[in-house]
Amino acid sequence: MQTEIRVLTVTGDRLLSELRTAVGVSEWLPREEIENKPLSPKQFRGLWDTGASRSAINNQVVEVCNLQPIGRAKVQTADGVRDTEVYGVNLYLPSQVAIGYIKATCGDLGPDTDVLIGMDVITTGDFAVTNADAKTVMSFRFPSLEHIDFGKQKRINPTLKSPTPSPKVGRNDPCYCGSGKKFKHCHGK
Repeated sequence: MQTEIRVLTVTGDRLLSELRTAVGVSEWLPREEIENKPLSPKQFRGLWDTGASRSAINNQVVEVCNLQPIGRAKVQTADGVRDTEVYGVNLYLPSQVAIGYIKATCGDLGPDTDVLIGMDVITTGDFAVTNADAKTVMSFRFPSLEHIDFGKQKRINPTLKSPTPSPKVGRNDPCYCGSGKKFKHCHGK
Protein backbone atom coordinates (compact mmCIF):
# COMPACT_ATOMS: atom_id res chain seq x y z
CA MET A 1 0.00 0.00 0.00
CA GLN A 2 1.45 3.35 -1.05
CA THR A 3 1.17 6.34 1.29
CA GLU A 4 -0.58 9.35 -0.18
CA ILE A 5 1.63 12.43 -0.39
CA ARG A 6 0.38 15.40 1.64
CA VAL A 7 1.79 18.91 1.49
CA LEU A 8 1.31 21.76 3.94
CA THR A 9 2.44 25.28 3.05
CA VAL A 10 2.32 28.38 5.24
CA THR A 11 2.94 31.70 3.48
CA GLY A 12 3.59 34.91 5.37
CA ASP A 13 2.98 38.35 3.92
CA ARG A 14 6.20 39.38 5.70
CA LEU A 15 9.15 37.74 7.46
CA LEU A 16 7.77 35.53 10.22
CA SER A 17 9.56 35.08 13.54
CA GLU A 18 7.36 32.07 14.39
CA LEU A 19 5.89 29.27 12.30
CA ARG A 20 2.34 28.54 13.46
CA THR A 21 -0.48 26.31 12.24
CA ALA A 22 -3.63 24.85 13.64
CA VAL A 23 -3.17 21.28 14.84
CA GLY A 24 -5.71 18.64 15.77
CA VAL A 25 -4.95 16.24 18.61
CA SER A 26 -6.55 12.93 19.54
CA GLU A 27 -5.46 10.20 21.87
CA TRP A 28 -3.55 7.37 20.27
CA LEU A 29 -5.31 4.01 20.34
CA PRO A 30 -4.20 0.62 19.05
CA ARG A 31 -5.94 -0.28 15.76
CA GLU A 32 -8.15 -2.87 17.38
CA GLU A 33 -9.58 -0.29 19.82
CA ILE A 34 -10.35 2.39 17.20
CA GLU A 35 -13.48 0.54 16.04
CA ASN A 36 -14.95 0.67 19.58
CA LYS A 37 -13.91 4.28 20.24
CA PRO A 38 -13.72 6.47 17.11
CA LEU A 39 -11.05 9.17 17.17
CA SER A 40 -12.34 12.73 17.35
CA PRO A 41 -9.49 15.24 17.17
CA LYS A 42 -9.82 18.59 18.92
CA GLN A 43 -8.29 21.74 17.41
CA PHE A 44 -5.44 23.64 19.08
CA ARG A 45 -2.77 26.28 18.34
CA GLY A 46 0.53 24.80 17.16
CA LEU A 47 4.07 26.21 17.00
CA TRP A 48 6.74 24.52 14.82
CA ASP A 49 10.07 24.34 16.69
CA THR A 50 13.17 22.85 15.07
CA GLY A 51 14.98 23.35 18.39
CA ALA A 52 12.70 20.87 20.17
CA SER A 53 13.65 17.22 19.79
CA ARG A 54 10.17 16.07 20.87
CA SER A 55 6.68 17.43 20.45
CA ALA A 56 4.90 18.71 23.53
CA ILE A 57 1.37 19.55 24.63
CA ASN A 58 0.04 21.72 27.43
CA ASN A 59 -2.36 20.80 30.25
CA GLN A 60 -5.36 22.17 28.33
CA VAL A 61 -4.78 19.59 25.56
CA VAL A 62 -4.54 16.83 28.18
CA GLU A 63 -7.83 17.91 29.78
CA VAL A 64 -9.82 18.59 26.59
CA CYS A 65 -8.73 15.30 24.96
CA ASN A 66 -9.02 13.37 28.24
CA LEU A 67 -5.53 11.93 27.77
CA GLN A 68 -3.98 9.36 30.07
CA PRO A 69 -0.18 9.27 30.57
CA ILE A 70 1.75 6.37 29.07
CA GLY A 71 4.98 7.12 30.95
CA ARG A 72 7.33 9.79 32.25
CA ALA A 73 10.42 11.49 30.83
CA LYS A 74 13.04 14.05 31.76
CA VAL A 75 12.97 17.03 29.43
CA GLN A 76 15.31 19.99 28.94
CA THR A 77 13.46 23.32 28.87
CA ALA A 78 14.54 26.94 28.98
CA ASP A 79 14.01 26.70 32.75
CA GLY A 80 16.20 23.60 33.16
CA VAL A 81 15.59 19.85 33.36
CA ARG A 82 12.26 18.63 34.68
CA ASP A 83 10.33 15.38 34.99
CA THR A 84 6.98 15.23 33.15
CA GLU A 85 4.26 12.92 31.89
CA VAL A 86 4.34 11.49 28.36
CA TYR A 87 1.15 11.00 26.31
CA GLY A 88 0.53 8.98 23.16
CA VAL A 89 -1.24 11.22 20.64
CA ASN A 90 -2.09 11.52 16.98
CA LEU A 91 -1.49 14.93 15.36
CA TYR A 92 -3.61 16.28 12.51
CA LEU A 93 -1.97 19.13 10.61
CA PRO A 94 -3.62 21.26 7.90
CA SER A 95 -3.89 19.79 4.37
CA GLN A 96 -4.86 16.41 5.84
CA VAL A 97 -1.35 15.64 7.10
CA ALA A 98 -1.80 13.12 9.92
CA ILE A 99 1.07 11.86 12.06
CA GLY A 100 0.20 8.87 14.23
CA TYR A 101 1.51 7.86 17.62
CA ILE A 102 3.64 10.72 18.80
CA LYS A 103 5.00 10.48 22.35
CA ALA A 104 4.36 14.06 23.47
CA THR A 105 5.59 15.45 26.77
CA CYS A 106 3.45 17.85 28.80
CA GLY A 107 4.46 21.32 29.92
CA ASP A 108 3.80 25.05 29.90
CA LEU A 109 4.26 26.21 26.31
CA GLY A 110 3.37 29.86 26.78
CA PRO A 111 0.16 31.83 26.38
CA ASP A 112 -0.41 31.32 22.62
CA THR A 113 0.74 27.71 22.14
CA ASP A 114 -1.06 24.48 22.96
CA VAL A 115 1.08 22.09 20.89
CA LEU A 116 4.79 22.34 20.15
CA ILE A 117 5.59 20.51 16.90
CA GLY A 118 9.13 19.19 17.37
CA MET A 119 11.71 17.33 15.34
CA ASP A 120 10.01 13.97 15.99
CA VAL A 121 7.25 15.20 13.63
CA ILE A 122 9.35 17.41 11.34
CA THR A 123 11.73 14.53 10.50
CA THR A 124 8.86 12.37 9.23
CA GLY A 125 8.75 14.53 6.10
CA ASP A 126 10.58 17.14 4.05
CA PHE A 127 10.70 20.59 5.68
CA ALA A 128 11.88 23.88 4.16
CA VAL A 129 11.68 27.53 5.13
CA THR A 130 12.46 30.29 2.64
CA ASN A 131 12.45 34.06 3.08
CA ALA A 132 12.75 35.48 -0.43
CA ASP A 133 11.38 38.99 -1.02
CA ALA A 134 10.99 39.49 2.77
CA LYS A 135 8.15 36.91 2.89
CA THR A 136 8.45 33.65 4.79
CA VAL A 137 7.21 30.42 3.22
CA MET A 138 7.27 27.18 5.18
CA SER A 139 6.54 23.94 3.38
CA PHE A 140 6.19 20.45 4.85
CA ARG A 141 5.71 17.33 2.73
CA PHE A 142 4.75 13.97 4.21
CA PRO A 143 6.25 11.46 3.75
CA SER A 144 9.81 12.46 2.92
CA LEU A 145 10.55 12.06 -0.80
CA GLU A 146 13.92 13.61 -1.57
CA HIS A 147 16.93 15.51 -0.31
CA ILE A 148 16.84 19.27 -0.74
CA ASP A 149 20.33 20.72 -1.14
CA PHE A 150 20.54 24.42 -1.96
CA GLY A 151 24.32 24.09 -2.43
CA LYS A 152 23.81 21.39 -5.04
CA GLN A 153 21.18 23.49 -6.79
CA LYS A 154 23.72 26.32 -7.09
CA ARG A 155 26.37 23.93 -8.48
CA ILE A 156 23.92 22.52 -11.05
CA ASN A 157 22.71 25.97 -12.10
CA PRO A 158 25.68 28.34 -11.60
CA THR A 159 23.75 31.20 -13.22
CA LEU A 160 21.68 31.59 -10.04
CA LYS A 161 22.47 35.05 -8.76
CA SER A 162 22.48 36.20 -5.18
CA PRO A 163 19.79 38.79 -4.49
CA THR A 164 20.87 42.38 -4.18
CA PRO A 165 21.80 43.16 -0.59
CA SER A 166 19.21 44.88 1.60
CA PRO A 167 19.64 48.64 1.73
CA LYS A 168 21.17 50.06 4.88
CA VAL A 169 18.42 50.68 7.41
CA GLY A 170 18.78 53.11 10.30
CA ARG A 171 17.63 52.02 13.77
CA ASN A 172 14.70 54.47 13.71
CA ASP A 173 13.71 53.82 10.07
CA PRO A 174 10.66 51.66 9.29
CA CYS A 175 11.59 47.98 9.17
CA TYR A 176 12.20 46.54 5.70
CA CYS A 177 9.74 43.67 6.33
CA GLY A 178 6.74 45.99 6.14
CA SER A 179 5.54 45.46 9.71
CA GLY A 180 5.18 49.19 10.30
CA LYS A 181 7.49 49.00 13.33
CA LYS A 182 10.81 50.79 13.65
CA PHE A 183 13.72 48.60 12.59
CA LYS A 184 15.15 48.59 16.13
CA HIS A 185 11.89 47.11 17.49
CA CYS A 186 11.52 44.52 14.74
CA HIS A 187 14.37 42.87 12.78
CA GLY A 188 17.01 45.11 14.34
CA LYS A 189 16.84 43.38 17.72
